[in-house]
Amino acid sequence: MIQITPQMKILLAVEPVDFRRGIDGLARLCRETLAADPLSGTAFVFRNRKGTAVRVLVYDGQGTWLCHKRLSQGKFRWWPDGRGQGARSLEAHELQLLLWNGNPERVAAGGRESLRKGKKTEEKNSCVPLFALLSFRAMKETGEIRYRGRTITAEDIESIRRLIAEHPGASRRKLSEELCRAWGWRQQNGELRAMVARGLMLLLARAGKIELPPVRWQPVNPLVERRRPEPLPFLTWAPLEAPLRELRPLEFRQVRRTAQEEIFNSFVETYHYLRYTQPVGEHLKYLISARGTPVACMSWSSAPRHIGCRDRYIGWSQTIRRRNVHLMAYNSRFLILPWVKVRYLASHILAEVAKRISADWEALYRHPIHFLETFVDPERFRGTCYRAANWIRLGLTTGRGKDDQTNKPNRSLKEVLGYPLSRDFREKLCTG
Repeated sequence: MIQITPQMKILLAVEPVDFRRGIDGLARLCRETLAADPLSGTAFVFRNRKGTAVRVLVYDGQGTWLCHKRLSQGKFRWWPDGRGQGARSLEAHELQLLLWNGNPERVAAGGRESLRKGKKTEEKNSCVPLFALLSFRAMKETGEIRYRGRTITAEDIESIRRLIAEHPGASRRKLSEELCRAWGWRQQNGELRAMVARGLMLLLARAGKIELPPVRWQPVNPLVERRRPEPLPFLTWAPLEAPLRELRPLEFRQVRRTAQEEIFNSFVETYHYLRYTQPVGEHLKYLISARGTPVACMSWSSAPRHIGCRDRYIGWSQTIRRRNVHLMAYNSRFLILPWVKVRYLASHILAEVAKRISADWEALYRHPIHFLETFVDPERFRGTCYRAANWIRLGLTTGRGKDDQTNKPNRSLKEVLGYPLSRDFREKLCTG
């Protein structure tokens, strides 16, 4: 964990920075504009042009950390004006106040502005946990914290402390499972939300709210160390060219969590122009065959949290969308294998999958699906098979991505297509 100590040098870049820069770009800016060594251990603070986000760059002796905070509403109230200087020094408590959207210039002699309005606190010679500052949403006057849609109160934190005290020999994993049982924190399929609970407990520990037992075992993070699927050169198929009526019925196999998932991954990695990417959240993978020959691969994953044209088409509120977006599925990959030449095959597959995906999803995740969606890149494709399967054009994406800081397109605009699985899909999606 990165600690910002009173002895640490902190430099704040006065001029706004393009946040499309990564670690290397910001390090170059430190050398060329701020005339400072990015590997010196100094904490460098940057702000975007809109004043809605800050980044902190710091080297810990082994590697460089880049921490990012974006306000959910409004802008940072204080930032020094340029006046010809490239950087300004800050104290640790001033950085803490800045990150909580306070004004470091309102520093009285012998004290500093509190994170709560109208109160002063004495400056303590202690470390400020940077990750804790950047990971939590701003605390309210009641001391509440928002984490993954749940309000964490002082009573909740005290209950976690008691749980840790009642299980002195338990590992962090065991404690997270016990916390899930105590709070009834479960996924839609009934499994414990242990990973989410571990994340909460880790953030509370970094903020100094609780004390966790030491780490016993550090598993390999599959999202970081994930190996790309291996090709299958030993498997070959003869060209398949025939009328669709001669190949029906096709065989649809949901291969998620089966022995054939590796074959699916290899096909997509080898033949899809985007290659294989692990689907996000809940997901299904279909391997479709005809006469024993694989003809297509199709993967579905959790839907994006917010797409303007889609949300307007459904007509749900922000609160309902957050609660029910899991009732939608996103077609993340669709591949007709290169040895297959069958007219109308793609639209037929879309129609057949639409008939069964809700039941397959419910069998695995214990909730149905009411709406399907996908993106089509008009620079590459026309989306003919989707339109032939009666999918509806909902509009275009903004071309900015989910973490945009500039409000300007930085990628190609995609067509958004949707397919309701029932006539009363709006009622099902907008209920609750």
